[in-house]
Amino acid sequence: MTSGAIAECASDRVSLRGPWGQAQFTVEIADTERSRATGLMNRESMPRGAGMLFLYDSPRAMTFWMRNTLIPLDILFISPQGEVLHIHQMAKPLDETLIPGPDGAIAVLEINGGLAETFGMTAGTEVQHNFFEKFGAKWPCEAS
Repeated sequence: MTSGAIAECASDRVSLRGPWGQAQFTVEIADTERSRATGLMNRESMPRGAGMLFLYDSPRAMTFWMRNTLIPLDILFISPQGEVLHIHQMAKPLDETLIPGPDGAIAVLEINGGLAETFGMTAGTEVQHNFFEKFGAKWPCEAS
């Protein structure tokens, strides 16, 4: 994670920006049914500057849960243009209660619980990753 200038787009990196500043996370990509189903299950920790980016083929209403997930997470639901639509903060480890996202999300970023609040991230935060380029990204990669 950085608070200064954001580097070029890379498939294993997500950058975020808003009135609060900027942040960057190294991410694992979950873009298959199997990888999305497994997510961050059974991990005892995750580095502060890491996360998982769940990618889908088309916008949809989606729900997440914390089955077999041992660490608290902030779950950011993202539009096709790379705008955070909703943040579910501090999802509880091992809780199987469904966490609904808004209609129209095409991606989800999971980061360590509490970081969204620490940074001041809100709905409207822009997300930069090469995945959003094909949908007319609000923060295109060439703008970095």
